[in-house]
Order: sequence, then structure tokens, then C-alpha cells
Amino acid sequence: MKAAVIGATGYGGIELIRLLSNHPDFTLHSVYSSSKDQVPATDDYPHLKDICPLPLMKIDPEKITEECDAVFLAVPSGASSALSPKLLANNTKVIDLSGDLRLKNPEHYETWYKKEPADSETLDQAVYGLTEWNREAVKHASLLSNPGCYPTAALLGLAPAIQSEAIDGSGLIIDAKSGVSGAGRGLSPMVHFAEMNDNFKIYKVNQHQHIPEIEQQLNLWDNSTGAITFSTHLLPITRGIMTTMYAPMKKPMSAAELHQLYEETYKNDFFVRIRPLGEFPGVKEVAGSNFCDIGIDVDERTNRVTIVAVIDNLMKGAAGQAIQNANLMFGFEETAGLRGFPMYP
Repeated sequence: MKAAVIGATGYGGIELIRLLSNHPDFTLHSVYSSSKDQVPATDDYPHLKDICPLPLMKIDPEKITEECDAVFLAVPSGASSALSPKLLANNTKVIDLSGDLRLKNPEHYETWYKKEPADSETLDQAVYGLTEWNREAVKHASLLSNPGCYPTAALLGLAPAIQSEAIDGSGLIIDAKSGVSGAGRGLSPMVHFAEMNDNFKIYKVNQHQHIPEIEQQLNLWDNSTGAITFSTHLLPITRGIMTTMYAPMKKPMSAAELHQLYEETYKNDFFVRIRPLGEFPGVKEVAGSNFCDIGIDVDERTNRVTIVAVIDNLMKGAAGQAIQNANLMFGFEETAGLRGFPMYP
């Protein structure tokens, strides 16, 4: 199957190029940029020399759909809502890594993203690709909305407890931390080396655009969840997300019982690994991989659960999950091209 990457100069795009170049079923056919035409990809990323000889080309939706079976949109929010409908021709399937198609309520998108929303027909067609929890819908999708990086870690960590009504979602606190690659390749003082080195920052307090995405899915699972408290921080590292979640227990359950629930829930999901009881993961242990590692504990003194989920924000939080979803959309083995070990140390 021939695949194209639109938005190939960003970190998500370059990660897609890396994965597709080593995929057993997809062939990387072409790469596109909104700002460059017939420019070697190696001009932006010298490490691609002799690996990806393709030039960056101007985006031409008609040409792309005529030549490619799959299109990965790694473009900024606000761009894919216009591109997606144009790319759904000639049986081409689209996997969108932006936030444009994640929120089903267009008013929520306008409020949180400050941009014009996609049309209702496109939003209705888009399938939310939290793979482990929407696998059957993903298999039949033509337009796939890939989840955000923070929501992926938070939702995978919370899903078993929320869906079994083990916790009270109305008191949910999510404390999230990310490496600076999550901010993209654009320059800003916040991610400047001198600002971030030996530093640790909170940002977008109560204003992060992933808040409604997390709430939307949690309320589909349990409509009593309501609003969440969600805080995001930047770590002085390149890759990785750690989400630490706190919630009151809704019914009596020991740490061992909750741990057993998680192990049973994810026993057939290759990319979700539940740590032994009493053990908690670090971001280094999933770097460069498509794994989500989860550790849990119940504090009987406070009657609260602590759930820790870690992912690589560019892999399970972006390009890796996009490939995982594309594998299902095309009937390939779900783990194809994604079985690489985490990079350690």
C-alpha cells in the first residue's frame, strides 16, 4: 500500500517517515509540505540521507488521492479540516494527527482551539482512534482522528477504572508532564534551551485544548464524570509523557483487586503493559516505542486511587498510534512496523 505524509517537516511527520520507511506493508510514496516544493527532505533532516530520498512537494490533494492508498496528516490544527474532505477520494483513507476532528461538538472546537471547525459531515465521518477501546470502528474507518498525546496516556490509564465504575470520575485530577518535543518544532521562549534546561514549568493552566477531548471520551464511558482538573507541565527532556491521575474510589476495592482488573482488561493488548503491583513506570522505559506502561495503587487511608501512565508522545501519542490505526484500517497485523524495543538508556 502506498502512503503519503502531509506535514513532513514537523516532529510527528518525521516520526511517520521513520516508521513507514521500515513498515512491511506500507511503502512511503511521497512527502508533502505547505511551505516547500521539490526540496530534499534532507535539507530539514540530514539524518535521512540515503534513507528517504524523496523531495518535499507542494500539497496537491487530487494528485495524492490518485497515487496513494493512505494519507497521514501531520499538519497543524486548522489545516486538516479543509484538507480531509478533499483527500477522501478514490478510496483513499485518511489518518489525521491534528486536533481538528477529535471534538464532535464544533462549538467546543472553536472555544478551545480558537479556529473554524470542520463541517458537520466530516466530523460525523471521523472515527476517534483510541485503538484499544475503539478497535472495531477503526477497522471500518475511512477517516481516522488520531487522539492527542495527553488524552492517549490519560484515557488508557483511566478506562478500566471508569468503565467498571470503580472510581468517582467527578473528582478526577490529572497531573500531566511532557517532553518539549510535544510543543512541536516551532521556536518559542517556552522551549528555548536556556529556558527549559534545569527547569520545570506548568503551562496552559485550565486552558489546555486537550481538556474537552479527555472529557468527551470519559463522559461517553460514564456520563457522571463531568469536568476534570487537568494540569500540564514541560519537562527538560525531549520525549515522553507521564500522567498521574487521582480519583476517589466509588466502591471498596483493594489495590490487588484493581490491579487484577487492569491486567484482565488489557491482557490481549500488546501495546499496553501493566506493571507489577507496587511498581511504577518512568518515561525512559517507553521512549521510542508504541507502548503505554501503567502502574496503579489504592490508598486505603484516603480512599483514593493513583494511576500512572507513561508513553512516548511522538509514538503512542502521535505517529505510532497513527500507524497502529492504519494497520487496522487496511487489515494488516496491528503491530506491523511497531514492534521495536524502547530505547534505553
